[in-house]
Amino acid sequence: MIYRPPIEDITFLLKDWIGIKNINQLDGHEDIEIEDISFILGEAGKFCASELLPINSVGDKIGAQLIDGKVITPPGFKEAYKLYIEAGWTGIDANIEHGGSGLPKLVQFYFDEMLSACNLSFKLYSELSHGAYQLLLNSASKFIKDAYLPKLASGEWSGTMCLTEPHCGTDLSLIKTQASYKDGRYLINGTKIFITSGDQDLTENILHMVLARLDGAPEGSKGISVFMVPRNQLKAEKATELLNGVSVGSIEKKMGIKGSGTCILNFDNAEGYLIGEENKGLAAMFTMMNAERITVGIQGLGFADIAYQNAKDYAQERRQSRVPGVKQTNKKADLIIEQPEIKRMLLRMRSQIEGGRALATYVGYHVDVMQKSKDQSSKQRADNIVSLLTPVVKCYLSDLGMESSLNAQQVFGGHGYVHDYGMEQLVRDCRITTIYEGTNEVQAADLVFRKLMLKNHQLIEGFIEEWETSLFAGNSAGDAELDFVLDKTKESFGRFKKVTAWIMEQVNTNPLSAMGAASAYTRYFSLNIIALLWTDILVTILHKKGNFYSSKRKLAKFFVLHVLPETLSLEKQIVDGGSILSEFESTDF
Repeated sequence: MIYRPPIEDITFLLKDWIGIKNINQLDGHEDIEIEDISFILGEAGKFCASELLPINSVGDKIGAQLIDGKVITPPGFKEAYKLYIEAGWTGIDANIEHGGSGLPKLVQFYFDEMLSACNLSFKLYSELSHGAYQLLLNSASKFIKDAYLPKLASGEWSGTMCLTEPHCGTDLSLIKTQASYKDGRYLINGTKIFITSGDQDLTENILHMVLARLDGAPEGSKGISVFMVPRNQLKAEKATELLNGVSVGSIEKKMGIKGSGTCILNFDNAEGYLIGEENKGLAAMFTMMNAERITVGIQGLGFADIAYQNAKDYAQERRQSRVPGVKQTNKKADLIIEQPEIKRMLLRMRSQIEGGRALATYVGYHVDVMQKSKDQSSKQRADNIVSLLTPVVKCYLSDLGMESSLNAQQVFGGHGYVHDYGMEQLVRDCRITTIYEGTNEVQAADLVFRKLMLKNHQLIEGFIEEWETSLFAGNSAGDAELDFVLDKTKESFGRFKKVTAWIMEQVNTNPLSAMGAASAYTRYFSLNIIALLWTDILVTILHKKGNFYSSKRKLAKFFVLHVLPETLSLEKQIVDGGSILSEFESTDF
């Protein structure tokens, strides 16, 4: 397999579209330059392509193994991880005072895309460390922060998120893991499953972020606390060789990401450290969970891009059959890149990948504004945007990863089904992105029932008003290509407003109908925002010349002609299709 880091597109999005001056207005990022970011991400991309991609198939073939109660990572992972932390890649977005680089979260998101494209199994061993870092930064005592955040930033230690239990997944109000306060210590007892990187041989210690109930805590979600539970016992804030009552029950046997040790963890009188207030753990943990949902979407974007790159290269080399209307050569068959169906699949991938990267950039930038802006109103606006779009990013980009991996496999034909070309591993590895961190169906329900209704509809109403004002308030741009895309987007957005109003009404009057339409609506929302972003990009490049900008214009036209029309059928499903669901009783199945 090959991988070319998308540095040119990233640089364009930062320099020409978002604007580096806007990033320079954020606290701590005043002096950062586009050349700095491009260089850093260029080096990061080289690392991913040269060090991580070659061992991706090794991780798949051999997998993580449980030996004598310890998880052993696949061959090459330890060596790559050593290089990874020596280069400081684990601390890109960590604060400088903790030994990190203090770069924008947006830069971390771009790196996340490249890591995911080349080796998601490897990436997962440090991914949750970023969430654990943010959770502790926001909720832990100063002592905890000073002692352990530098260890997470350096990659010397790692972090996990321990939520799911054998009897409950998304519904965390049902958790049974217990915390008891005895002799000045919190002791944790219970079992957690599906714990990503629950154990490994890469770091000196692991800090597990564990949801548990204190003795006598209220039932339901109001009685949940969060604890930091080290894998190894601590002495003077350093790890000892003694385990802290945390053991690995087994490694899950998975469809994909086999190089990642997904563990069942048992906590037997494991000493934990309360993070934040008692019984307020779920709210604190949502900091970590929401960040991870965005990151999982970006994983899908990485899969989509590497799938596209390899399918495009294959199509430019593979000859098969004559193509009607193509100038004949002395070859017995034409390149399959000339086939209209192959072009359609590749362009469907690429137009959504570049649109999806714009979506990740838009949300990532607003994460940075939310965290680092000096203006309170700007912080609140950014918080609204991120809250509204988090389920959209998770659903759309993870679905895109799956769709693109399958389309790439189709371009390869029979060669895509066998192991040799790597396409079947992409399909297996990508499949988890639509499932974990809350299935896409759960995210869709979150968008419809929570995000649309928050603050008396202020999030969605502000979103609609801003885009109407910024894109559709003026007259014709006087450019045929831009006006064409603008008209198609404006027409679709007008319908989007009506459908959004309809589904919000259903939430109040007919919630089962709204629930039945939630996934279709989330897709509908996603396609409309990608059209908005493509149109905004075309406005930005209105007077720019060159092949790069010409490709952007053609891709935007392809998107509004071949992908955006899906909204018409989705609209029918959303508005007219809900009633049929209510006609089926459980006994009908």
